Amino acid sequence: MALNLERLLIFYGAYHHNSINVAIHMLCVPLILFTGFALAANTGTLIPLPNVLTIPHLDLNLGTLAAFTWGSLYVLLEPVAGTILALICLGAAAVSNTFLSQNPTLTNQVAIGVHVVCWLLQFLGHGAFERRAPALLDNLVQAIFLAPLFVWLELLFKFGYRRELQSRVEKAVQAELAKLRKDNANGAAKNGKAQ
Repeated sequence: MALNLERLLIFYGAYHHNSINVAIHMLCVPLILFTGFALAANTGTLIPLPNVLTIPHLDLNLGTLAAFTWGSLYVLLEPVAGTILALICLGAAAVSNTFLSQNPTLTNQVAIGVHVVCWLLQFLGHGAFERRAPALLDNLVQAIFLAPLFVWLELLFKFGYRRELQSRVEKAVQAELAKLRKDNANGAAKNGKAQ
C-alpha cells in the first residue's frame, strides 16, 4: 500500500459519495475502531514495562498496540490531522482499558454489540444508498486501516481544513464515478445484446 494520501482519498471517495452513507460511516467507523481496541485489550499486557515507563491506562495490550499502529500510520499519511487522530486513538484505547479493568463483562458485551451493529449499518449504507459493494471487498487492508482517517478528514473538510486537497479529491472522485457509470452502462449494453 503506497502512502499517497490523495490517491487513497480518491479510492475511498469513489465508494462513499452518497451523503447518507457518508453520515453512517462518520458515525460507525470510529465506533468500530474504538470497540475493536476494547475487544483487542482482552489480551492483557503483552509487553510488560517497568512502572516508570508505563503510561496510566495504556499498558501494552493488543488494543493499545493497535492504537499506536493505526496512529503512526495516520501521522505518516497526514501529519497534522493524523497526529490529532493518533491522540484520539490512544485516548480511546486508554478509556477502553479503564472500562475493561473496571467491568470486563459489560465492556465486552457493549463493545461486541456496538461493533456488530455498526458493521451492519455500514453494509446497509452501501447496499441501500451507495448501491455499490464496500471498499473492503476490493482492498480489505486499505479499508480497515484507512477508513478512520478518511472519515476524520471528511469532518475536518467540513470546517475548511485543506480546501485545495478536498477540491482535487472531489473532482477526481467525480471523474472516477463517471468512468464507473460508463463502464456499468457498457456492461449492461453488452449483456443486453448477448441475450
